[in-house]
Amino acid sequence: MSDISAADRLRVWVREDFGIDLVAIEPVGVGADVAAEVWRGVCSGGARYAVKYSCGGTTAGLTVSAWLVERGVSGVVGPVATRRGELWSERAGRRLSLVPWVSDDGALNGGMTAHHWESYGALLAQVPATPPVEAATSLPREDHTHERWASAVRVLHGDCTSARDSADHLVRCLAEQWCAATDRIGALLAQADDLGRGLRSRHASNVVCHGDPHLGNLLLRGEEVWLIDWDDTVVAPRERDLLFVIGGVLPFAPVSPQEQQWFFAGYGPADVDPDRLAYYRCVRALEDLAGPAAQILELRYPDAERADALSAFRGVLSSTGIANLALSPTRDG
Repeated sequence: MSDISAADRLRVWVREDFGIDLVAIEPVGVGADVAAEVWRGVCSGGARYAVKYSCGGTTAGLTVSAWLVERGVSGVVGPVATRRGELWSERAGRRLSLVPWVSDDGALNGGMTAHHWESYGALLAQVPATPPVEAATSLPREDHTHERWASAVRVLHGDCTSARDSADHLVRCLAEQWCAATDRIGALLAQADDLGRGLRSRHASNVVCHGDPHLGNLLLRGEEVWLIDWDDTVVAPRERDLLFVIGGVLPFAPVSPQEQQWFFAGYGPADVDPDRLAYYRCVRALEDLAGPAAQILELRYPDAERADALSAFRGVLSSTGIANLALSPTRDG
């Protein structure tokens, strides 16, 4: 259906399921989750909401963020309850949820001060410091197998190597760059497999982790910071979250030593396992290569989105990208 009819349908569902009448709603063109649509809705009084319509992932993010807000953890925005008191509704086989729209000012837009970095660290420290949620047994748990992304990369290798003569320019560019990076991608797979085998036999102090706390999921409102998008919440070692600060994963926004120092001033002391950090870097690199590559190969997506995906793919392999960081010979963080 068209964007207009989709908007009208969402407005009806939001009114019926949540009792909120939106006078305007528009799609938000951010995020890498192709299984989810995010819209910004506005009420007549000016209140704004993020409306998410998703067919992927789990409900862990909604459950955990609601639990953290209930216990007074600042910097987390919880979902709006439905008329029936639930955290989401089901519509046309997909999940519909609302959260208040807290800010338009993203951390990636610049403006992160020392205070913001310290607040970011303090916020991220509160998540594992909080007692396990009642639903913790239902949350995804780290098992150090990474088979999802390893399998995806192996399939994509076959797709890309056979697409070098594609009629589609973006597919040809992807195929060329994939083939040029074959050795590096193979090294990421081998290193992840090797580290994963070792880590599976070692004890880990698992905690609740956000799972994806990069600066793209951090909002600023004055002196406050807000961590959003809890869809990847997982029970895992702390390194699962600290990965995003120790070096960073976004090639266009590496985290400097000074910014790390500010962050840990708020987070507190952390005994970082270099092998776990190296493992998570490898797995994240595989994920960040597979996601854009799959999108480029899917011709039903608009060319502009596929071109952005190609830029993201190149960024992962750039000198500041997560692949380069993951394959660095040093493991001192």
